[in-house]
Amino acid sequence: MYHNNSIRILTGNSHPELAQAVAERLNVPLVPCTVKNFSNGEINVRITESVRDEDVFIIQSGCNDVNDHLMELLILVSACKTASARRITAVIPCYPYARQDKKDKSRAPITAKLVANMLTVAGCDHVITMDLHASQIQGFFDIPVDNLWSEPLMIGYIKRSIPGWQEAIVVSPDAGGAKRVTAIADKLGVEFALIHRKRAGKSLTAPERMELLVGDVEDKVVILVDDMIDTGRTLSLAVQTLHEKGAREIYALISHGLLSGSDLEALNELPINKLVVTNTIPQDKHRHILTKLVTVDVSPTIAESIRRTHNGESISLLFGEWAETIGVQTI
Repeated sequence: MYHNNSIRILTGNSHPELAQAVAERLNVPLVPCTVKNFSNGEINVRITESVRDEDVFIIQSGCNDVNDHLMELLILVSACKTASARRITAVIPCYPYARQDKKDKSRAPITAKLVANMLTVAGCDHVITMDLHASQIQGFFDIPVDNLWSEPLMIGYIKRSIPGWQEAIVVSPDAGGAKRVTAIADKLGVEFALIHRKRAGKSLTAPERMELLVGDVEDKVVILVDDMIDTGRTLSLAVQTLHEKGAREIYALISHGLLSGSDLEALNELPINKLVVTNTIPQDKHRHILTKLVTVDVSPTIAESIRRTHNGESISLLFGEWAETIGVQTI
């Protein structure tokens, strides 16, 4: 059935639905493998088909039980290495520990670099990820890293699903996202705004508040863009600020919907029309509670990046208008 150097796709327990969707798009079956825990918590991996001299892609996202899933990925990479795979690519839609990317205070660890080192030592030859929290993480690796963007998918969603987007304004909830929102605003041909987050007093326990630094949102459709939502605190503060400033409608577009520490019921009460996230993180359990949640499917982008990597083709097309040509699928 398989010829030499064919695509072989494996997955751990982090996001099997995404791996299955990618495999179906590439018209290849997932390699059967068992990833389970011993009673003491140790992870046991068993790959039941040969991967010798094959081009192996291991799809594993950094979500939910992030430490277990990271360890699963490392063991899968090591198992494929010792099984004589020709090339091993870790496909990590949501890179774990991406927020710990710099030494911003005394004795702070740069854990994103540690993860890069562990992947390389395990035997990884190439990494494909999506919407890194900070692009300098690519420099932590001595192997090729392709950082895919969900931006074309989000722009496609805006054009298809947000009425009156031509007069909208794109907003970043913090200064760190300025580059992201200006890029989207330029491609849409609309204005952008920035919000500044600060504490009301000098104490670390003082309540936080946000101020609109740049732009006017009064009576406008607001598209709030960020790369990650975890507790939902930043989103809540930003939405309340925009609502107070007179925004007519608010749409939140966020790449990685972790929502791990969020009060989902409280997010439901926010004055937003839709909370749009990608399926780099499984959203099934969130969707039952968050009625405003919309999930954009990234499996076409990941599948195409795997196909192009395998065939030695450029993947720069995935950063442009390619996503709009295939249409945006929501789940």
